[in-house]
Amino acid sequence: MKELELKYGCNPNQKPSRIYMNEGKELPIQVLSGRPGYINFMDALNGWQLVRELKKATGLPAATSFKHVSPAGAAVGLPLSDTLRKIYWVDDMGELTPLASAYARARGADRMSSFGDFIALSDVCDAATARLIKREVSDGVIAPGYEPEALEVLRSKKNGNYNVIQIDSDYEPEALERKQVFGVVFEQGHNNLEISRELLTEIVTKNKELPESAVTDLLISLITLKYTQSNSVCYVKDGQAIGIGAGQQSRVHCTRLAGSKADNWYLRQAPQVMNLPFLDGIKRADRDNAIDVYIGDDYMDVLADGRWEKIFKEKPAVFTREEKRAWLDGLTGVSLGSDAFFPFGDNIDRAYKSGVSYVAQPGGSVRDDQVIETCDQYGMVMAFTGVRLFHH
Repeated sequence: MKELELKYGCNPNQKPSRIYMNEGKELPIQVLSGRPGYINFMDALNGWQLVRELKKATGLPAATSFKHVSPAGAAVGLPLSDTLRKIYWVDDMGELTPLASAYARARGADRMSSFGDFIALSDVCDAATARLIKREVSDGVIAPGYEPEALEVLRSKKNGNYNVIQIDSDYEPEALERKQVFGVVFEQGHNNLEISRELLTEIVTKNKELPESAVTDLLISLITLKYTQSNSVCYVKDGQAIGIGAGQQSRVHCTRLAGSKADNWYLRQAPQVMNLPFLDGIKRADRDNAIDVYIGDDYMDVLADGRWEKIFKEKPAVFTREEKRAWLDGLTGVSLGSDAFFPFGDNIDRAYKSGVSYVAQPGGSVRDDQVIETCDQYGMVMAFTGVRLFHH
């Protein structure tokens, strides 16, 4: 297939719309189910690149949950603790394969942002992963292949309209890529930068102890940033992104946004959140929404009289600011990557509040000394990668 007509572009008024290859070449994808749209393919192709690189860098199956051309989550296939199984709503699914664990992590870290995602998988989709996907609100999935049972499960989703794309795992793009903006053609070399542990060798802080687990997490962070709309910052813990701040004009706003998402991920593991007395039969999306409000500043929106009765069996106690801060103080060993240099130490101050111990950033600011000094105050390890990872 050399060309695929799409229903419309980014918006319904943007017609006609299609994807095709230059010089009449064959598209590297097959649509096995559904009718993916313009944004679906943008998410699918960016997501596929991300998981392919995660798999190459770590040797582990990888998954990402994409929304509007940025990842909401990304992870590799490490086993899940009982706590994570519960907060990701997969504690009833029995044993998960490594690929299913990767998607549970990618989807579960920021479930609010992942609602209606497009999924990318590094490996052939197995039945366990397909069953996990089937129960979530999602637009589609891309993978290098599908087991017969997995394809049957996915084709049954959305009354047969769920988008399932298979990509040629051997496909490589042309060296030059082009796009138009307002009729003007932009051309640049494809970003073939390989992100590997060699980028983490220039450690500029007094503390130079970088454990292997942190190396893996920093690689995940940097690869995720490579496919996140800039400016962007990514927090990673135990093989998964736990907070991604994308598309902010100010770097510290990226750090705050991603940090607040990382905080929410950890707050969801607090006993008073895990033991919320939800009504029987409440949908997962409604639970996600209620939890997000409960742990935020607007908690009375779900605890007010006349509100809580529609969600909980009994009225939960307020999760106070002091209790939340005390719980968050237990979050440590987090890795943080940035797609461009930190211009001020305030980014490090904010990162520390979300448990960051390890940092990777390009370096090159006129205030590098200030940023290094701030890291040293907190005993952090920071590596200068020397590479920028802007993505637009």
